[in-house]
Amino acid sequence: MDESLKHHNPNPILTANPLSKLLFWWMNPIFRKGYSRRLEVDDMFNVTNEDSSEELGKKLEREWNIELAKSKKVNKSPSLSKCIVRIFGVQYALLGIIVFIEEATKVVQPLLLGQLIRYFTPNSTISQMDAYLYALGMSLAAIVLAVFHHPYFFTVQRIGMQIRVACCSLLYRKALRLSNRAMGQTTTGQIVNLMSNDVNRFDTAVMFIHYIWIGPLQALFVLVILWMELGPSAIAGFAVLLCLVPVQSLMGKLFANLRHKTAVHTDERVKVMSEIISGMRVIKMYCWEKPFGELVAKIRKLETDRIRMSSNIRALILGPFLVSIKFIIFLTFVIYVYTGGAMTAEKVFITIALYQAVRLSTTLFIPFAFQFLSESRVTVERLQKFLQLDELDQGSVEEASGLRPKPENCFIEVDRITARWDMDSEQPTLSDISVKVGPRKLLAVIGPVGAGKSSLLMSILRELPVSEGSVKVRGKISYVSQQPWVFSASLRQNIVFGNKFDSARYNKIIKACALDKDIEVMPNGDSTLIGDRGVSLSGGQRARVSLARALYMDADVYLLDDPLSAVDAVVSRHLFQKVIKGMLKNKPRILVTHQLHFLKEADEIIILKEGQCLGKGTFDDISTSGIDFSSLLKSNEEEEKEKPPVVKYERATSVDRTHSSLQNIGSTISLTSIGTEFEPDPVKQPEEEERREGRVGWWVYFRYFQAGSGPIKFPLLVLVNLVAQAAYIMSDWWLARWSNNEEDRDDLIQKDSLLRSQGINNTNITIPDSDTDFNVYVFSGIIFSVFLFGLLRALMYFKVAVDAAKHLHNRMFRRLLRAPIRFFDINPVGRVLNRFSKDTGHMDDNLPITVFDYIQCVLIILGIVIVVIAIIPYVFIILVPLAVLLYVTRRYHITTSRHIKRLEGTTRSPVFSHLSASLQGLHTIRALRVQEKFCEEFDNHQNLHTESWFLFLSSSRWLAVRLDWMCAVFVTAVSFACVFLAQGLSAGLVGLLMTYAMTLMGLFQWAVRQSAEVESQMISVERVLEYSKLDTEAELESDKPPPPSWPENGKIVAKNAKLRYGPDSPWVFHGLNFVIKGREKVGLVGRTGAGKSSLISLMFRMAEMDGSVIIDDVDTQKIGLHELRNKISIIPQDPVLFTGTLRKNLDPFEECTDEQLWKALEEVQLKPAVEDLPGKLDSEVSEGGTNFSVGQRQLICLARAILRQNHILMIDEATANVDPRTDSLIQKTIREKFKHCTVITIAHRLNTIMDSDRVMVLDDGQIMEYNHPYVLLQDTDGYLYKMVQQTGKGESQKLLEIARSTYNNIPAEDRPILTEETKIVTTDDIYLSENGDVTSISANHVLQKQTREEDSASEVVPSPSEGPDRSFEGNEDENEDVDESETSTLLDAKKQQNLDTLPSLSYADDNFVSHSQKDDPLVKSSIHNQHVTENSRPSEDTNGVSETTELLNDVKNDE
Repeated sequence: MDESLKHHNPNPILTANPLSKLLFWWMNPIFRKGYSRRLEVDDMFNVTNEDSSEELGKKLEREWNIELAKSKKVNKSPSLSKCIVRIFGVQYALLGIIVFIEEATKVVQPLLLGQLIRYFTPNSTISQMDAYLYALGMSLAAIVLAVFHHPYFFTVQRIGMQIRVACCSLLYRKALRLSNRAMGQTTTGQIVNLMSNDVNRFDTAVMFIHYIWIGPLQALFVLVILWMELGPSAIAGFAVLLCLVPVQSLMGKLFANLRHKTAVHTDERVKVMSEIISGMRVIKMYCWEKPFGELVAKIRKLETDRIRMSSNIRALILGPFLVSIKFIIFLTFVIYVYTGGAMTAEKVFITIALYQAVRLSTTLFIPFAFQFLSESRVTVERLQKFLQLDELDQGSVEEASGLRPKPENCFIEVDRITARWDMDSEQPTLSDISVKVGPRKLLAVIGPVGAGKSSLLMSILRELPVSEGSVKVRGKISYVSQQPWVFSASLRQNIVFGNKFDSARYNKIIKACALDKDIEVMPNGDSTLIGDRGVSLSGGQRARVSLARALYMDADVYLLDDPLSAVDAVVSRHLFQKVIKGMLKNKPRILVTHQLHFLKEADEIIILKEGQCLGKGTFDDISTSGIDFSSLLKSNEEEEKEKPPVVKYERATSVDRTHSSLQNIGSTISLTSIGTEFEPDPVKQPEEEERREGRVGWWVYFRYFQAGSGPIKFPLLVLVNLVAQAAYIMSDWWLARWSNNEEDRDDLIQKDSLLRSQGINNTNITIPDSDTDFNVYVFSGIIFSVFLFGLLRALMYFKVAVDAAKHLHNRMFRRLLRAPIRFFDINPVGRVLNRFSKDTGHMDDNLPITVFDYIQCVLIILGIVIVVIAIIPYVFIILVPLAVLLYVTRRYHITTSRHIKRLEGTTRSPVFSHLSASLQGLHTIRALRVQEKFCEEFDNHQNLHTESWFLFLSSSRWLAVRLDWMCAVFVTAVSFACVFLAQGLSAGLVGLLMTYAMTLMGLFQWAVRQSAEVESQMISVERVLEYSKLDTEAELESDKPPPPSWPENGKIVAKNAKLRYGPDSPWVFHGLNFVIKGREKVGLVGRTGAGKSSLISLMFRMAEMDGSVIIDDVDTQKIGLHELRNKISIIPQDPVLFTGTLRKNLDPFEECTDEQLWKALEEVQLKPAVEDLPGKLDSEVSEGGTNFSVGQRQLICLARAILRQNHILMIDEATANVDPRTDSLIQKTIREKFKHCTVITIAHRLNTIMDSDRVMVLDDGQIMEYNHPYVLLQDTDGYLYKMVQQTGKGESQKLLEIARSTYNNIPAEDRPILTEETKIVTTDDIYLSENGDVTSISANHVLQKQTREEDSASEVVPSPSEGPDRSFEGNEDENEDVDESETSTLLDAKKQQNLDTLPSLSYADDNFVSHSQKDDPLVKSSIHNQHVTENSRPSEDTNGVSETTELLNDVKNDE
């Protein structure tokens, strides 16, 4: 779907000749490019077919299906390992030949060395020419190693990559088929961990498996040679070598076992982190940072304990490995000497060279092979467990032939179905349900929360297993989920969804879903990215994008799961008329809804309760059926007759009419564009993940070691490393000295014997004593110190590394918890989670071993160079240019390598983000049958990552080949220099020199490559450190906290309050001023994107603000965030539940008793549902709370608010997803439980706020109206009035009656004063025309024609930024002071302006003064000839000025 993932840059390896492949010349162009500029995604080579995610995934899936079929026949568990072997086994086996040649060369080289050393012994019989030939043989052996080693490792690592890619592709395809039951058995975090960490074991395992058979074979050859050289004493040393293999293998298995246990804790931590990052807004509002911090700290401690044990085992593996050869040589020669053997340099250094050759394969590669095989087996078992989870049996929903049926033949038929989400549950989710929907029919599904409405749609989609009955669908299905799902892509990609782009149809759908105007103002039009999880869109906006996607699918059958609940009344009516009754009028449609005013237009209605059908039929049938469902189903006629509820007046002592301005709302874009001129701010772009330039700074290394060690521990670690290396070199030097002394002694003995045999008794030859015991004792001491310091440095280093990873993770996590909410809005979950999964995994596993290996390599190389220069200073001549060449090559390589590694990091994140997004939208993806497209998208993401990983492997080998050739030159130079300078050299020193030169052969390139790898791995530390420096919110607690009883009244005063979402963002509120009295109930309404949620951000200080919000005389700017947020309860728009028990979700601090918890659940109508759960309060909540319906989740959030018992409550569209009956019960609960509290309610359902003390109407970031709802409804041009109109005749009368009743219940002295000659509004005045077109003029509309008289220039007129002034002539208390600077301009602009004649309230007298709504979207959409009366000048306020008016005056004076 995302074409940007594809680029054309053919891979040069496909056309490279054999020599180019051998020396990696085909990589030269990318290095030239990388050295001159930063590499971008388009510079990467395309994947080859053999590396393609799609090809590999299909191959493995095919083999896995064959394996599944076989296993079912023989009743055995299927084996993923067999599938992998069948695909990659032959190619991998052939690579064993190359390894065999390489390891055979390593055995031949010591034999050539022995012959060369013999040339330097006294009385040598080898000629100089032979010596040069042996030196040439040594050089050729070095070249063979350079030629064979790197193509092998490159190919084998590529196979490891292919296995990983194939497994990831198979995992993703499986994830798209998981049944709902299976989804309950796994989590997104676990699947992400399988893909990010577990499958990486294949990359490393394949490198060593061949050594399981090559190692013993090589060891056997070496043993034979050593037997010929040393006799039986060779067996002693070799026995120790062989004993190390099972010990190391045992350690490897133990390590793998611990790795498995660690992975469980890592899974848990990543899962919790995923939930925390997704739900951070709720966590901050509820002040839950501490319990979640403790939860993560607890899991991380368990994880680090396992990692620490693993590191200790790793130290025990690596410590002996580095000194094992010394111990073996010590044992071999001690026995050899004490059994009468003669120490010679030739024997000593042949033995050392042979043991060095066999050491890697025997003591390191074989244990590694067993370790990684064990880890891979664990990975395979985890993968198999996941792959064997239940799959969804969707059956054949469409015609088997694949042909689309004719529209008149499409239908949905559900026949007496019974279905259960939990097959073990006795209570079915749906019981004996039957429905049939044919062409042109609309079925409305209604019922209370948890009734099974969404489950009915799920059963049609085959998501819910049907145990009895049948479901038949003819035609292609399209589905709109209750929780709108959008993914991180452009708006067009979200709507087109991978289908062929049809401009005409697309534009028609955009207009029908009211997205056209918004696309115009987006920075890049419909190509604008809308971010991960649609963070730049509100719930209503996401709902309409989701609806547009369903329309574009051009399906035959439509399932709509409450798509209208997230939008306001105007948009809701538009969508119903233009989409459901418009574009889809000829299709079979099932609409789940809670909006009862649309029921009359449905062809059939089904009422569900507790999974059973209470009634079914037309609207009239249901209305007259006598079903006891009156509170849920009311005809408009019944509504008109019903008396409004009596609301006891227990609120603020006065209700002042206030007015304030709200400008330039910038929190979200608005997609509400129904013929309006609302200009939303630009969409928030998801920020591209930062890629640092240049090398990793030294400060990163400093911070890393500082985090793991202190001022004493680090110098001590350095000292131990130096001492260990000195002891290491000393052991070899002592052997060389010992063998030279023995050879010299033997030579003197032979000379003395020769002279005596010639009759010369006085030879003057002094034969030194052979102090074998002294040499053995000194050698023993050196070997012991090598062993001791080698083990000590390994244990010390790994402790430092584990502590560093632990502290850096904790710092990062603490900083993340304190980061502003904007950080989570602009960063996708996958990107943040990457720091806690992949980067933390690198610090835990890969980085410690890489750094340790690099340090040891550097120390050994330094020691070798010092020894070589000390013995043959002339080598320094060739060493200098080699060192310069090395430096230049490494620098040339590292520049490109950094780009490649960082590209690898940034191309990895989208893989996990796509996986996470796919799992969130699983129902939608499957319902729309776009699994193949999403698999293709996933493969594209994986291919992009494979391209960067392929470059990483290739660039590493490019460097290694060149370094090994340099080393081959060095070995050649040393070999020939030894022969050329033979006069001053002893056999022992030559042996030491050449052994070290051979060691340098592989070690040198490995050290340089490890330095690059260390830097690459340190990028993870750098990324973690970046998050350790995130900006933080204000302090959680202040020095002067408010009293514990604060706030007592809940009075809220905003003074010149400003808000913005980032330092570079525009101000959302430019000096907001309003007053909310203590215990007042304020309703907040406005179209989608009007800025309602930004007011919540202001109250909770979720974003950067200026000015002040004062609650009960305490400036919230001057207190800690927790001191503020703890005192305000919130029921958020998106109900968020976390994994854990229901009890933990309600009361994470465990402050409430069970009795209090049950009471809260009872008050929100959830007690019966929770009592039915097996664990009741201790029942587990699945990831995202998916085992509860959306409505039930919102009720749980309401229960949280009740338990908090605060004096201020904010409700953010909390009942948007519940049925009206439950809604009314919730409203009743809120009125009773919070009657002594200040309540601010954001609602799309106007009935929830019509009994408020005041209603604040927001539009375009401005407070357009703010007064008692009944007062506002008297304004025929008012915003609230027009919103009420959209609800229909019956509903509008009910709302008016509620407002009037509430108004009349206010004591007369506190009641807002209406115009003296106001006509009582009739029902006919407030309703929408039958066709639902908000701009049409119907005969039903009461037209208002009021002539505006022009007044003097000093007349007070509202500024557009402040909204219209609803002044009443003669109303002394309603006066407002408005900035007069704009008056004359506005008066001129208002002259002769014609406005649209809209459905309006009519008044008998023209004394009521109405303003033209300059910025009113509904008015401006269609202009007709209508005169509007001019404002009368408000009279002076003789009774005093309201608090808000005072604030406005203050602002005016400030200006």
